[in-house]
Amino acid sequence: MLLPVLLAAQPADTVKRSFRPTGLRLGADLVAPVYAFADSRYGGYELNADVDFYRYYLTVDAGRWQRQFTGSRSRYENSGNYFRAGIDVNFLKNDPDGNMLFFGFRYARSRFNESVERTATDPVWGTRTEVQTAEGRRAGWMEITGGLRVKMYRFIWMGYTVRYKFGLHAKNTSGPEMYDVPGYGSTFKPVTWGFNYLILFRLPLR
Repeated sequence: MLLPVLLAAQPADTVKRSFRPTGLRLGADLVAPVYAFADSRYGGYELNADVDFYRYYLTVDAGRWQRQFTGSRSRYENSGNYFRAGIDVNFLKNDPDGNMLFFGFRYARSRFNESVERTATDPVWGTRTEVQTAEGRRAGWMEITGGLRVKMYRFIWMGYTVRYKFGLHAKNTSGPEMYDVPGYGSTFKPVTWGFNYLILFRLPLR
């Protein structure tokens, strides 16, 4: 119901364009802590920031991610950091509150460690446990984004971002097979989706 009202409220584009930033928004993703609370195998957080240049928003995200998967004879763990940087374009013109319906692009990078523990039983050698580790792994990918930002009260904003992730590429692949990349997800998927629900606080610049 909110989106049609915002679109219908847009006046004619008669305001002179100014590319001077008017505000810096800082916020955090609310999905990550809820996910971590519901699933003990996951831990992490994500912080977000953007600044406006007319209808274009320079945006940066940074977060931490750690996961754990346990099978009958194996155990996998990873932990690392990631960041994204890109541009969003606001398609709501001249909204007096600066609400956003946007589409954008991100380039993302991640640095992380992985470990795999496997247990095997042999009739001759008995039970053996093998541990493989890899440190300082790096990966990158791209994202197409879309979403909404709405002013709730004075300097408080809320909104969501949908992410289409693709083009995963990696370095430092020696060691165990790369399984899960912080910020991206499973390496066995050529494309994957992400979702963030954000609360943000806007600091006026002029």
